[in-house]
Amino acid sequence: MSDHVYKKVEIVGSSPDSIEAAIENALSVASRSINHLEWFEVQETRGHIVDGAVGHYQVVLKVGFRIEHN
Repeated sequence: MSDHVYKKVEIVGSSPDSIEAAIENALSVASRSINHLEWFEVQETRGHIVDGAVGHYQVVLKVGFRIEHN
């Protein structure tokens, strides 16, 4: 179908391991409740510092999903 309609929402993922893991965590959890995820855009990256080192990474994403219609 060539007349798809999409919506974008903002989500935030986090991980103690890496920015990539934070993105993957956010998408994995969002895909459980949002159908037809199509793309993501990284809006912000930040982190939490613990004792002078990275405690965890946090990534703000906008995700696009296709809206179902008949």
